Amino acid sequence: MSATEHGFKAEVQQLLDLMIHSVYSDREVFIRELVSNAADALDKSRFLGLTRTDLTPLAGEEAGIRITTDAAAGTVIIEDDGIGMTAQEVVDNLGTIARSGSKEFLNRLKEAGQDAPKLIGQFGVGFYSCFMVAERVEVTTRSALPEGEAVLWVSEGAGKYTVEAGDRAHRGTRISLKLREDAKEFADPSVLRHIIRKHSNFLPWPITVDGESANSGKALWAEPPSQVTDEEANNFYRSVASDWRDPALKIHLSVDSPFQYTALLFIPEERPFDLFNHKAERGPRLYARRVLIHEHAADLLPEWLRFVKGVVDSEDISLNVSREMVQKTPIVKKIREALTKRILKDLAKFTEGTEEKPSKYPAVWREFGLLLKEGYYSAPESRDLLLPLLRFNAISHEDDQGLMSLADYKAGMKEGQDTIWFLTAESRELALASPHLEAFRKRGWDVLLLTDPVDEWLVQALEKYEDIPLKSVSRGDLKLEDGDKAEGADLGGLIPWMEAFYGDGLRAVRVSSRLTDSACVLVDDDSGMSANMERILRSANQPVPSARRILELNASHPLIENLVELHKKGKTADTESFSRLLLDDALLLDGSVKDPAAVGRRIQDLLVRASKAALADGSSAAI
Repeated sequence: MSATEHGFKAEVQQLLDLMIHSVYSDREVFIRELVSNAADALDKSRFLGLTRTDLTPLAGEEAGIRITTDAAAGTVIIEDDGIGMTAQEVVDNLGTIARSGSKEFLNRLKEAGQDAPKLIGQFGVGFYSCFMVAERVEVTTRSALPEGEAVLWVSEGAGKYTVEAGDRAHRGTRISLKLREDAKEFADPSVLRHIIRKHSNFLPWPITVDGESANSGKALWAEPPSQVTDEEANNFYRSVASDWRDPALKIHLSVDSPFQYTALLFIPEERPFDLFNHKAERGPRLYARRVLIHEHAADLLPEWLRFVKGVVDSEDISLNVSREMVQKTPIVKKIREALTKRILKDLAKFTEGTEEKPSKYPAVWREFGLLLKEGYYSAPESRDLLLPLLRFNAISHEDDQGLMSLADYKAGMKEGQDTIWFLTAESRELALASPHLEAFRKRGWDVLLLTDPVDEWLVQALEKYEDIPLKSVSRGDLKLEDGDKAEGADLGGLIPWMEAFYGDGLRAVRVSSRLTDSACVLVDDDSGMSANMERILRSANQPVPSARRILELNASHPLIENLVELHKKGKTADTESFSRLLLDDALLLDGSVKDPAAVGRRIQDLLVRASKAALADGSSAAI
């Protein structure tokens, strides 16, 4: 074959010009691309060998990928024993862009402007990526087909390439790169081995660099789950999660239809330090046929499962697609849906335990329950699977470590109880001190204590459990009948006066059925924003209008009875003073005092008056 000169197609030259003249920080992608191409060539020869017996034999005993370097000469050579190429295939494959991913790259290139170099790393640009580091490329190849002849392809990327007869005696392809001056570090074998371990460690073909093995070859996730030991899985988890502990749960699956993928995922034992850092990268590693294409594929799992670590490997995702494009493909969406369901189902099994071997799920919930709650309100499609996983603390627990499911709560409901009750608060301690719980304690009814900010959104989505409604003990007018409750004072005259006195600061004043010990309590309106939600939004510097709330009075409390008498006797000044302090007390218990200095002054005034009264009649006073 005589040497012939060819011109690159216009789109190829456009691509090469960008490669040659751009300074790109992630140029190591060229090794991933060339090694992946070599692995593909080996796969094709193995597949073809199943049906044909006339393929040319291997040069050695074992097929593989060999990389050699020469630091002094500034060269890197990548060689494989794969299917090779004929002269026509060389022209077709190395002179044009036929793959849709690269065409999409060029379309995006026109719009990228100064960000154009960044697109190189987002797209698998295959063979042409070598021009990011090489000033001259030689490809010597020979087809494994019996009629194949050796071919030499040479180009410096400057608009043309030559094709002539080569001197390769056996099948496969040899790519020789003359490195540019600013890319000589890639002639360092340790650098190449590091890149291969990062991107191509799990390819099934042996890869050597200067005769030394560079890849493990065993993709643990591709092995049958029954053949993967706990030790192997735990070691693998520690490597992908950068964690010194073993995982709490392993999830290993292989799917063949309607698309093919494998996954090896893990639930950590403890939350990662950057779990709530919004700048931290999320998502499992994404491989395409054992080649790493995305270190953190965030769209493979929903945001609320961002604590899950591991790898996903798809047979149906092309290397020649941008990272942005990959994560928007229907395949990724389907994988995401399937993985989410599988993770939640395995977590449900993980909740099961026995007296001899208790479940470790409570520990997982304490670390990641916040995110599962986030999933419940943000992902309606997953609520049926998330509902059995929800856990809560309650007043029946001795401390904040106690947990119960909604099924547990239902099983413990008392006779006559037809509602699951909850209270949202800043902490368990503040919740337990709330007057809202008094009537429930008296009846022996349990109340869920919700102290995470996300709980306010959770209960908006969680309206009922198995047709049992969930309701806040601090919201609305509770009609709790109690035959033993004392009549108490008649508030028919005091309440209208109080409503006029408080004015627009309150929505209403009414008699309470919640209280047994406290004089008063503030209640959220059924349709209004809760005080806890208002506090959360204000702490996040969100503008929030103050909700008008309802003041409930305990008609049997001595203070309320005294107020009734003061009002009846026309002692307006005293009634106003004590009523103002009564509201201060309710606000303090509620944690929503807006002017603590004014409250302090009113308390001091009361103390002065009480101390004067004690001095006047000579009796002792306990305030």
